[in-house]
Amino acid sequence: MRLLIVNADDFGYSPGINLGIVAAHQNGILTSTTMMANMPGFDHGVELARQNPDLGIGVHLTLTCGEPLLSDGTSLMEGNKFRKISFYEKEFSINPEELYREWEAQIKKIIAAGIQPTHLDSHHHVNRISPMKEVFIELAQKYQLPVRNNFDVPETLRTVNRFFTEFDGLSQNKEIWKEMTIQNLVQDCQVYGTVEVMCHPGYLDDVVMANSSLLDSRVFTVKELQNTSYKEVLEKNQIQFGTYRDI
Repeated sequence: MRLLIVNADDFGYSPGINLGIVAAHQNGILTSTTMMANMPGFDHGVELARQNPDLGIGVHLTLTCGEPLLSDGTSLMEGNKFRKISFYEKEFSINPEELYREWEAQIKKIIAAGIQPTHLDSHHHVNRISPMKEVFIELAQKYQLPVRNNFDVPETLRTVNRFFTEFDGLSQNKEIWKEMTIQNLVQDCQVYGTVEVMCHPGYLDDVVMANSSLLDSRVFTVKELQNTSYKEVLEKNQIQFGTYRDI
């Protein structure tokens, strides 16, 4: 089987990002997304999810953006917000029990909204760092959810065989590099069988402009995901599109 999952991070971040993700799904090759339960676009994202049942939706566990759902996770917070990613790029200490409760609250909020998550990943890839990694694994096992293959995934968890990150760089590259990127993706699908492409599509709005380091590249990615030549090349090579439900 050659299965390609094209996943957009940051669903729920803002209405603009939500609309960009849905446009790339309805008119392009995007098949999957992961949702942030703590961000201003959550309710808007839930409504769009109901309108797009074929869009696979996982949980984008968040520790470094916005406000936590729970107020008692003091080791995770600076003021009333999550600490920045820079806090975790040097020696740090947090309470794993506080993290477990917060991340489980994010999963439960998405389930309570009527969305059955397809898989787990995390904002800024913090699931690769201890003790977040251990909490991430524990929750994936508890909820029996597949995970993104961006760390040493235990054999007890389901995942894809390959995690492809090159698509995020297309906005900075010339046409020849775009062609090479798609050819690399085709080759990975042929070699590894199951592949997830990570991307960050979205339209800009006040929330994004005030908080995100990714701006114009999001808009460009929406456009690129709707490039019909990509779908033609992938389908020509007998690559099927799917979600984490299919692994």
